[in-house]
Amino acid sequence: MKEDKRLHFIYRFLFDTGKTLSFDIELDAETLEIIPKNSFQPSRLSQLDFHQCANCPLTKEEHPLCPVTRNLEYILKDFKDIISYEKVTVLVETEERTYSSRTSVQQGLGSMMGIFMVSSGCPILAKLKPMVRFHLPFATLTETIFRAASTYLLGEFIKYKKGQPADWDMDGLIEIYREIEEVNAGLASRFRAITGRDAHLNALIALDVFAKELPQTIKESLRDFEYLYQ
Repeated sequence: MKEDKRLHFIYRFLFDTGKTLSFDIELDAETLEIIPKNSFQPSRLSQLDFHQCANCPLTKEEHPLCPVTRNLEYILKDFKDIISYEKVTVLVETEERTYSSRTSVQQGLGSMMGIFMVSSGCPILAKLKPMVRFHLPFATLTETIFRAASTYLLGEFIKYKKGQPADWDMDGLIEIYREIEEVNAGLASRFRAITGRDAHLNALIALDVFAKELPQTIKESLRDFEYLYQ
């Protein structure tokens, strides 16, 4: 169902020192595209041809900025001097509910970065857009596999109902995540150019673990869910 409004995901990082970082992430409810903070001026880091991903289909003539980095740079500037393993309480507010987790900065930041990466306009990461509409903060690998497989198969069912060929073996999903691995490698190369601590880079590495694990384990892991359907 289309919704004629914006979607909001508010992330609050509550540090033991009393410091608080808050981010109000707005998406167009129909396109699921990030509504950027227009006042932010990106640096050289966001130039498309600066450590451009090997499989990037964009050209700098049409897209002078990497859409993902342009949006991530806005939030990562606040984390460049924070250590990844520092403990923090993270609150995530949506219209329907509030999530809370006592976790590391790396895990909380990685959860928030996932929204920006999928919704910024990258043609490769955009294939995961349906999962953003039902964003699950702090998801485990098992939860991610269940959500990715379910979301992909629902899309294939919709194609099937329209008379189009459907990929019931999920070979396409595996290929999507293999492409995402290349994007993560390119983004990591960019972010290594940021001086400071390691929270921003380790958060991306944590996301990359998911991208690497899923293609290798998804079909095997799905057998672990069979007991739910006895």
